Amino acid sequence: MIKTVELVIRQPEKGKQMPRKIWVYDPQSGGAKIPQKIQPRIHQRILAHAEKHYAGKYNRIDVRFRGQFCYIDAYKEPYVSGDYNPKLYGESRQEHIERLRNIATHLCRLRFFGDEDRWSMAFYTYSHETYEPCVFGNGRWHGTPEEAFDTSSVYLNA
Repeated sequence: MIKTVELVIRQPEKGKQMPRKIWVYDPQSGGAKIPQKIQPRIHQRILAHAEKHYAGKYNRIDVRFRGQFCYIDAYKEPYVSGDYNPKLYGESRQEHIERLRNIATHLCRLRFFGDEDRWSMAFYTYSHETYEPCVFGNGRWHGTPEEAFDTSSVYLNA
């Protein structure tokens, strides 16, 4: 999306500020609603990429679409220490493992711009519990869903 921002330029001889509007591209705003007809294709591309490059690392990958956004979540096999104390957690070891298996790791949120191979990406930051803009591994603001999966998997070490 292209935004208009106001730029203030100081005129040294008169000491006045003259506002001037310029165009600025913001890859983290706007976007286009993801068409229903391409959603299954994008979903399959992400799952196929995860299976090919991350087999065994995740139990399950969830891909959801909402408006201009595509959300990718991953589920991993949890690590539970051998000295697990059921009294401390109020649940058996097996119940604890099963509960942890169903907690998603939010990998990323993609923003659609009308091209199946041109998306912007935001990481989910657990410290702020929100999605924060980021660049792809190649240093660009746009990339493919597969590149987003790779970048976010490395970032979250998920």
